[in-house]
Amino acid sequence: MRNPKHNPGQHLIRIRAIDHIVLRTENLEALLAFYCGVLPCVVERELSPEVGLVQLRAGQSLIDLVDVNSQLGRMGGAAPGKTGHNVDHFCLEIDAVDEQQLLDWLKSHNIAGSEFARRYGANGFGRSIYIQDPDGNTVELKLAED
Repeated sequence: MRNPKHNPGQHLIRIRAIDHIVLRTENLEALLAFYCGVLPCVVERELSPEVGLVQLRAGQSLIDLVDVNSQLGRMGGAAPGKTGHNVDHFCLEIDAVDEQQLLDWLKSHNIAGSEFARRYGANGFGRSIYIQDPDGNTVELKLAED
């Protein structure tokens, strides 16, 4: 298995788990029926319909469902289909590191990071940033709070 430029002893970032994944939908009720009826997820947190976010507990992780016609959903672009995507982003929980040190590490690899902010995830609220992989997928890095 290839792993370019990987030396675990010299790496700043240590991934603990997938914290959550965010799915965009035009049919929230169908996704809720699937994830809570067919699969054993349970609704953990729901923001107003205007905001459009329902967070489901999936073991130690979360699956966030976002209505594309809501405030939050419209920020993600077109609805899922040939020209739109349904995966908004996924979040990796990483060991706590100094925020500036992480930004410097990313910059040294030519990766821009968003501003740090306090956001909710599988283990509650914590500080996180957004980055993009080479294909344009958005990855949230959430600092673990020990």
